[in-house]
Amino acid sequence: MLQPLDRAFQALADPTRRRMVERLCRGPASVSDLARPLDMSLSAVVQHLAVLEEGGLVRSEKVGRVRTCRLEAKALEATERWISERRATWERRFDRLGALLAESETPLSKPRRGK
Repeated sequence: MLQPLDRAFQALADPTRRRMVERLCRGPASVSDLARPLDMSLSAVVQHLAVLEEGGLVRSEKVGRVRTCRLEAKALEATERWISERRATWERRFDRLGALLAESETPLSKPRRGK
């Protein structure tokens, strides 16, 4: 069974789903609005949205005949936190490497002048 973070990254692995998430960052949208710029059937869009919902990134509700989708900020915050922690670790490592390289740097000897 996948953990929530694994499901979120799995959902974000597809460029179409990332595009949908980018659109939903601007606010809620109907399934039709999300489908409009995509070159795929409405059925395929619904399948992508199902993956985003399973990943905990999107929530949808149906009012009448319109299904409206919105982002789930908590899932995005969890993925952002995980990425930030990895970035901080690597930045510390690069800082240490830079310090080690700076310490080991020896000035170039000056060239001798001819007589």
